[in-house]
Amino acid sequence: MKFLQNLGKSLMLPIAVMPVAAILMGIGNWIANTAGENVFSVFLLSAGEAVIGNLPLLFAIGISFGMAKKSDGVAALAGLVSWFVVTTLLAPETVGKFLGIADVADVDPAFGAVENVFVGILCGLIGAFSYTRFAETKLPDWLAFFSGKRSVAIVSAGLSLVLAAILFFVWPVVYGALVAFGEWIVGLGPFGAGLYGMFNRLLIPTGLHHALNSVFWFDVAGINDIPNFLNGTGEFGVTGMYTSGFFPIMMFGLPGAALAMYVTAKPGRKKVAGGILFSAAFASFFTGITEPLEFSFMFLAPALYALHAVFMGISLAVAAILPTRMGFGFSAGAIDLGLGWTNPLAQNPWILLLLGVAWFVIYFLVFTFVIKRWQLKTIGREDDEDVPAESGDGGVDTKYAATAARFLTALGGKENITSLDNCATRLRMEVADVAKVDDNALKRAGAAGTMKPGGKSVQVVYGLNVQFVKDAMEGIMSGAITPPGDDVPAAISATETVRTVTDTQTRVVRLLQPIAGQVKPLSAVPDPTFAEEIMGPGLAIEPIGDTVIAPAPGRVGHVFDTGHAVAIVTDDGIEVLVHVGLDTVGMAGDGFTTLVQTGDIVDEGTPLLRIDLDKIRAAGHPTITPVVVLNAADAKVEFR
Repeated sequence: MKFLQNLGKSLMLPIAVMPVAAILMGIGNWIANTAGENVFSVFLLSAGEAVIGNLPLLFAIGISFGMAKKSDGVAALAGLVSWFVVTTLLAPETVGKFLGIADVADVDPAFGAVENVFVGILCGLIGAFSYTRFAETKLPDWLAFFSGKRSVAIVSAGLSLVLAAILFFVWPVVYGALVAFGEWIVGLGPFGAGLYGMFNRLLIPTGLHHALNSVFWFDVAGINDIPNFLNGTGEFGVTGMYTSGFFPIMMFGLPGAALAMYVTAKPGRKKVAGGILFSAAFASFFTGITEPLEFSFMFLAPALYALHAVFMGISLAVAAILPTRMGFGFSAGAIDLGLGWTNPLAQNPWILLLLGVAWFVIYFLVFTFVIKRWQLKTIGREDDEDVPAESGDGGVDTKYAATAARFLTALGGKENITSLDNCATRLRMEVADVAKVDDNALKRAGAAGTMKPGGKSVQVVYGLNVQFVKDAMEGIMSGAITPPGDDVPAAISATETVRTVTDTQTRVVRLLQPIAGQVKPLSAVPDPTFAEEIMGPGLAIEPIGDTVIAPAPGRVGHVFDTGHAVAIVTDDGIEVLVHVGLDTVGMAGDGFTTLVQTGDIVDEGTPLLRIDLDKIRAAGHPTITPVVVLNAADAKVEFR
């Protein structure tokens, strides 16, 4: 599943340019059909075709660039080389020479459909693998010129020869089998139309849907739906049986899916998600070009795509049963619906609009439910750690590495640290000499505060991203990470940022009490980090319940592996930390059960954690639970 999600995210770059190209093609096609071919229609169609017509090539480049261990133009070049090698070797002209066939028209038609998305994806994966595996390869001195990155494209070409050889034998067999399958389901009536619709969508990732389309849309098996409809030479009430059901899904269903993905996106990512989803939805409705939208969740959430394929099958079956028929020349979008409305073979096209409204509601409700129920990582819902960061050595964000380096210096150097751990918001350390710890330097480096409980113990309060700083510190101490230069800015802690940018006017933050129990002021917490509001203002609860619930609607900003704390980012952007007990990180999760994951969308009252108060007490830890607002230093917290 992780592989599919990475694949889906790698496609975002080429997908982002597709909706505009689809709209250009749609407008160009509309002009050509209403005013005849002219300079404007040719210009728009050609501009759009430059992108849509080269979609497999864009995928080859995008996947090789995005799936490589480091985004590098060399990886993209390797994917491009792979694409050229495979498609050239399997082109009908080349295959004809291999087999001694003089007339290209006699070459198996399967090779005429080899430039498809599936092959583009395979070539992209070859490019990414070649870069990841061979970008740092060192060759003997006499071959040193081809060492490292120069070897990547060469390896990619070699692997592509193997892929082309495999596809030479496999592709025609699969293509022919699908044509035969299509011919078999022709006699199944509306049920056959439904089967065709479902497999049409399921085969989109492979490019083999063209094999099925040729059976139902053209004259392979005598159906010839598209030409017969456009020419008015078909049979009224029959022609269009295998095209009508596409209109409700492409014009309404998929935009409903886009809206569902938008409303379930994390609040901080809705703007980016909306930009992609709504432009793709408009292209689907207007032009009937659905690839920008389908590929946006095809690999990120394959379960949703399977549902989409089933819905498409149902739509075609229902449309085939009802007295409604419509064809298209370009695709099943609003443009073709309008152009075909007065076609003599068009039957009750208004029924398709009613079906479309129903499918919009179905897609929106079902996709919303499934995304939330299964916590699918659609656009805008990726885990925080999945979001690409400005990375330095070892994949650690350079800003956290800079903070870690400055913390180490302020703590007396790595030799002064004898043990290092972290809890929800702070670093916990044992040091050799407490006198070497410079509190002011730690604060300048981004610490919200420093505590010295006694003995050799030192605690540095940082914030919810403390794990990243701790990992970077360990990397620097082990030598796995090279400390960045002084010119790299540090990652300032959340609490320090708040004290810098938050308006000083008091703001009342009203929250649902997250766990049953007696409410106390934060000063009652026997821990100065909370009692002195170093992390931020809030209240405390002496709990009597066993379930921590969301204090407001929003998303889970972070849930700790040990289950002792959870942070919620409300729909208003307020960051709320619920920390169950004190020093409970030391229980290593015993007595705590997490009910949500980082990134989950939650409603007010959604259960977040299940806790065992008896185990906490038996372990010798106070059960008092601070509830702290992290990004509003002058807020006043009230429970409802």
